[in-house]
Amino acid sequence: MAKKAELIEEAAKLKLEVSPKATIADLEAAIAAAKPEKREKVEKEIITERKAETAKAGKRSEKAIEEAEEKAEKEAKKAAHDTTPNGPEAVEGRKKGPAPKTRTKLERRGKNFRKVAKLVDNNKVYTLAEALELATKTNPSKMDASVEVHVRLGVDPRQADQNIRTTVVLPHGTGKNIRVAVFAPEADAAKAKKAGADIAGDEEFTKLLDKGELNFDVLIATPAYMPKLGKYARTLGPKGLMPNPKSGTVATDVEKAVKEAKAGKVEYRVDKQAIVHLSVGKVSFGTEKLNENTKAFFSSLQSQKPSSLKGVFVKSTAISTTMGPGIKVENQVN
Repeated sequence: MAKKAELIEEAAKLKLEVSPKATIADLEAAIAAAKPEKREKVEKEIITERKAETAKAGKRSEKAIEEAEEKAEKEAKKAAHDTTPNGPEAVEGRKKGPAPKTRTKLERRGKNFRKVAKLVDNNKVYTLAEALELATKTNPSKMDASVEVHVRLGVDPRQADQNIRTTVVLPHGTGKNIRVAVFAPEADAAKAKKAGADIAGDEEFTKLLDKGELNFDVLIATPAYMPKLGKYARTLGPKGLMPNPKSGTVATDVEKAVKEAKAGKVEYRVDKQAIVHLSVGKVSFGTEKLNENTKAFFSSLQSQKPSSLKGVFVKSTAISTTMGPGIKVENQVN
């Protein structure tokens, strides 16, 4: 106790703040650190001990110990996912001058986009009529852009009964000139031509496929002719042109199928992220025609609600032009 009292007194002379609960070892260390000459002596002793421990070569050499310490430091940084460069080379390699400014996503957009984006309140959920009217005003491009509907569903596309895929006839079409091709017997091909098909035939059509000429947007085929398209599946499949009964492009009545395709029959399906994307017309259509087309789509989507679904069917809905900002819309499907 007498020694501790002496050490506390000495620490007070050096103006050190010492806790009453400090041990003799803690007091000696604090006093040694406060006295420069004593601190130097301690450091020299540590260096001497380290030199005594190291060998001239091998695993215990000073160089080997330093390399092991560097390796341990790198492993610790890697485990902590720290990718910040260190060392004199990293400091020299850094660019001089002010740090680059990080711009927001909106600031990285073009001036026309930023201008129309000011019209949209991101915190507001618009009615369908308000959203469509706003979409016609927020087209940043000079072209007659498409108006798109994006619906995020609560389905699991991996489940067969929840993998939604169907067609809908839009009352006013999509505004695009749909090129329709028909692969059917000569008698049906003639009827398809009268109905408005751009390409129709049998052997002549296969010659075009052999050349790789796919000058059409929709391909319609009769059930009997589907096996003949098997060898062209690798060409047609990736482009979404392979006829499918679900999309109405495999039909016995090719005349009716051509008329529907030309009138504005479009296919939509849920993607891997459980989102449905569909163009419901052009900006030039005006709010009224876009409203009718959009309601036809939502009516079709409502009929596709899976009976096995327990949760919410539609999570969110948004409308936008091809290059315009997104507009949040009230869910139109329960």
